[in-house]
Amino acid sequence: MTAPIHVLNGPNLNRLGTREPEIYGTTTLIEVEAMCRKAAGDTPVVFRQSNREYEIIDWVHEAIDAPAGGIVINPAAFTFTSIAILDALKMFPGPIVELHISNIHRREDIYHRSLVSKIATAVIAGLGPQGYPTAIRALKEHIDAGRQGIP
Repeated sequence: MTAPIHVLNGPNLNRLGTREPEIYGTTTLIEVEAMCRKAAGDTPVVFRQSNREYEIIDWVHEAIDAPAGGIVINPAAFTFTSIAILDALKMFPGPIVELHISNIHRREDIYHRSLVSKIATAVIAGLGPQGYPTAIRALKEHIDAGRQGIP
């Protein structure tokens, strides 16, 4: 069986579809999950969301121990504040795609300094919800080819 891809979502992403639709669009997290599962095909997907930092850390630990084939993480606000999530991700031996629905570099200065980018294999920002299936396809290709980095 193929190792699963873990898709981890941080705070407030449970509000997609209604939260600041001018920035994040109207696609819900349930719809994002369906997009991820479709893009993954036969590759299992573990899809989770939490507003709690410790829970996301525990899920990264699960991905390490399972092991997962790769992680797609949208840490949301924790992107800029959580050294604890960064430290957990540093232990993951596989590819990590940091994902943001909006282009964080076109937003206020507070959103320009990602801690996660320092260890991510790749970063996707600004593709809207379509960034998720893009990340899944890239990880799937990476896993299927047995590569260390994403081309």
